[in-house]
Amino acid sequence: MTAPEGTRPTRSGPSTGRGGDRRPVRPPLDRPRRAAYEAVAAVHRDDAFANLVLPIILREEGLFGRDAAFATELTYGTLRHLGTLDAILTAAAGRDVARIDPPVRDALRLGAYQLLHTRVPAHAAVSSTVDLVRSVAPGATGFANAVLREVSSRDADAWVTKLAPPMETDPVGHLSLAYSHPQWIVRAFSEALGGDLGETERLLIEDNERPPVHLCARPGLIDPVELADQVGGAPGAFSPYAVYLPGGAPGEIPAVVDGRAHVQDEGSQLVATALADAPLDGPDGRWLDLCAGPGGKAGLLGALAAQRGARVTAVEVAEHRARLVSLATRDLPVAVLTMDGREVGADPKLPEQHFDRVLVDAPCTGLGSLRRRPESRWRRQPSDLPPLTRLQRELLGAALRAVRPGGLVAYVTCSPHTVETHVTVTEAARRSGVAVDFVDARPLLPAGMPGLGDGPTVQLWPHRHGTDAMFLAVLRRG
Repeated sequence: MTAPEGTRPTRSGPSTGRGGDRRPVRPPLDRPRRAAYEAVAAVHRDDAFANLVLPIILREEGLFGRDAAFATELTYGTLRHLGTLDAILTAAAGRDVARIDPPVRDALRLGAYQLLHTRVPAHAAVSSTVDLVRSVAPGATGFANAVLREVSSRDADAWVTKLAPPMETDPVGHLSLAYSHPQWIVRAFSEALGGDLGETERLLIEDNERPPVHLCARPGLIDPVELADQVGGAPGAFSPYAVYLPGGAPGEIPAVVDGRAHVQDEGSQLVATALADAPLDGPDGRWLDLCAGPGGKAGLLGALAAQRGARVTAVEVAEHRARLVSLATRDLPVAVLTMDGREVGADPKLPEQHFDRVLVDAPCTGLGSLRRRPESRWRRQPSDLPPLTRLQRELLGAALRAVRPGGLVAYVTCSPHTVETHVTVTEAARRSGVAVDFVDARPLLPAGMPGLGDGPTVQLWPHRHGTDAMFLAVLRRG
């Protein structure tokens, strides 16, 4: 990406200070790079989320348009490529990157990203990064300059060739370093893709691309073609409610502001719609969203329910997320309850065998949305799986108790990890104590969608479908 005009530091001539001494006046730090640095530092220092902290920083810096886009590209690109950048910086510095002072380390990461993954000229990337280091750690400017000049001595492919283990002898290690994913995630993706390393590589490549913004045109409130015309976008490829946003701030779109549309990945739209559209015998007026925060799927289900004379009960355990659900579903037939979804059946408001359709959008590792939350790939660990899968089983078990005989439960995760998908569903169904039949989910998705597998469950993929890696299982209670 080309740096915006005016972002390349320039040297000013000498000036006369008080007492007549002539001292060089350094130019101020360029604001897009400073904003990116502050965001990356907050992610590593404070465990912040880039999608939450960066907009605040951009507003505080007064950055808009190309400058905001450049800061965003630097922030997200650096976080996505962090593993590979750190390996390169370790080699270039001659010391483990973990031994570099954190402020200097984050500045070097931004500089290395510019050198290896953007069209910023090398001299501009080096000089601007050295200026940044001077502002956070004045004694490290010489070190930073030397490291970055070593980084610039090779392009990204040459560094991977030098540092990555051979694909033939260590494919997981090679793919991990080449495409900046922890090895355990590479293994999980490969397993979910049946061991196909070529397809695993394509997924990793797609994971490092900037994801498109998808809007959901809420049915009955705005037509997706009308919304696409308003935003200059295009209707989605698969979801009947999806619109692809070409750019800009989605929060400023009038249809989003007034609740006729919301931001939602097309894959999330597809799995929620699959539950709503699945054939069902008997009554169909009581729907349950068991893990509703922050409210995207509840908003879509609520709009569909309004068209069909149904009502949605949205359950969310965290109060602040429950408030978000209330905001997302205003003026829709949705009742929000702040409670633990596992308590369904124990609460008189949610008796057993009460609901016709139940959505379990279970908490998970989020490995399916690494495009959008790049810092997650470095925070998640295999040790996160046991408590998450236990929670997933308990929530699905509660859903199977909450649904009436003949009713439907959709189990959804934004993760393709087989332990969170097939293993969780199979174990939860076995332990539930109720009769359960799997419904083939493939016919519940739009005709012509490629790569849906052998059923009865469905796994969506960024590289196959352009969506987050959403998993869907649909179960009917006997």
